[in-house]
Formats: sequence, C-alpha cells, structure tokens
Amino acid sequence: MANINIKLVRSVIGTLPKQRKTIEALGLKKVGQIVEKPDNDQTRGMIERVKHLVEVIEA
Repeated sequence: MANINIKLVRSVIGTLPKQRKTIEALGLKKVGQIVEKPDNDQTRGMIERVKHLVEVIEA
C-alpha cells in the first residue's frame, strides 16, 4: 500500500475544535512537522477537512 507525507503548514490557532482534533488524529503537533500515513480513503477524508492547514507530499 502506498504512503503519503502530510506536512502541517499553518497553525491551528483560531480553527474550529473539530479541525484541531483532525490535525491531532493525523499525528501533527507543530507547524512544519511531517508525518507519513497510508494513502486510503480515511486519510484522504481527514486531509480534505483540513486542506487549508496541511500540504500533501506524494511519494
């Protein structure tokens, strides 16, 4: 299964609590942090919810 890298590029300050929990569920804590997640529908859905805060780096 393929993996994708997700980078937090904007702060979660001022965002909705639902979006903060999504960022936390993706494993992101600090701006600039990169995590590797499996490329599946669940991960893509979470990215779609916070697409204005993250950047997807396809490997």
